[in-house]
Amino acid sequence: MEHLSLMQLWQIPLLFVVGIVAGILNVLAGGGSLLTLPLLIFMGLPSAMANGTNRIAIFCQNLFAIRGFKKRGYFPVDLVLLCTPPALIGSWFGASLAISMDDALFNRVLAGIMLCVLIFTVVDPMKRLRRQDIQFSTLRKIVLAFSFFFVGVYGGFVQAGVGFIIIAVLLAHGMDLVRINAVKVFVIFVYTAVALGVFIYHGEVNYFIGLSLAAGNSIGGALGPKLAITKGHDWIKKVVNLTVLVFALKLLFFT
Repeated sequence: MEHLSLMQLWQIPLLFVVGIVAGILNVLAGGGSLLTLPLLIFMGLPSAMANGTNRIAIFCQNLFAIRGFKKRGYFPVDLVLLCTPPALIGSWFGASLAISMDDALFNRVLAGIMLCVLIFTVVDPMKRLRRQDIQFSTLRKIVLAFSFFFVGVYGGFVQAGVGFIIIAVLLAHGMDLVRINAVKVFVIFVYTAVALGVFIYHGEVNYFIGLSLAAGNSIGGALGPKLAITKGHDWIKKVVNLTVLVFALKLLFFT
């Protein structure tokens, strides 16, 4: 109730509007939490509580995004079932570590990761291999599952920027960005439930602020799949590249 009493009326529409933008951005590329996390901290939440509270919005956003992709017939079930379990396990470890985190070090590491993703998407070495009928060998499935365990660890730890990592992992297997986004929203939805549980257990969630933000994120999550499918791979690639560059520079020079 203490944080609720500090809430000003102007903060509620601000949370809602920023949530819409972050929801769309998260579905199309990633990095929406780099908008919402600083906003929550600015509103007076400790960093750990801001991290936990942000998970409510992420959870709701991806629930609506999953529905959007399934409704439009873009939902690779086999790939989702392969990637989700290891990410689920990894997220528990990551969220457990997130209770005490070094913000400055994280910002530098995240900026480096994002710049690597930018280079990867610009060069696009897997472009010739991208196709709709990718065959996953046993070795490729093992590598993919192992990769998504670490995706889960990272996402459980901080969430911000995990979409870029998932995009890089799946681009390396020749997938197009429309299907990548469909896989991404489901994996994040499931492991976020685990991470959110860890934050709730440690009392690091503000429900009122989280639900206010979630209202906007949910609308953004519902709009994202339509934009992803109608605009296609090349348009999403431009959004990804611009988003990565802006946020990486922000992390390097303005934090």
